[in-house]
Amino acid sequence: VQLQAYGGGLVQAGGSLSLSCAASGRTFSNNGIGWFRQAPGKEREFVAAISWRGDITNYADSVKGRFTISRDNAKNLVYLQMNSLKPEDTALYYCAVALKIMGPVVPSGYRYWGQGTLVTVSS
Repeated sequence: VQLQAYGGGLVQAGGSLSLSCAASGRTFSNNGIGWFRQAPGKEREFVAAISWRGDITNYADSVKGRFTISRDNAKNLVYLQMNSLKPEDTALYYCAVALKIMGPVVPSGYRYWGQGTLVTVSS
């Protein structure tokens, strides 16, 4: 089982980036998916999560209204559209497969983690 997050990069404040998370080895259409991020010297924090059918989403207050999570179960892909980026969004972004049908806000609720993709927002 492998998860790979990609799409990170360097962007100016106010810009946009779209992250993708690809799963291989098995399908995760019955599991919630979450995005987390970790900035240097800080703990990993919850960003967004989506339910197995994609009908329920949850966002951290810090990204609500700016980020959108979505998924395509036919392609085993999950997306994170990030708009109006701020320097404080700079972090390594990870996707993870939840133990249940909806992704929780705590990392302990996730079973598989992908390698992160770096997002850097310049001021």
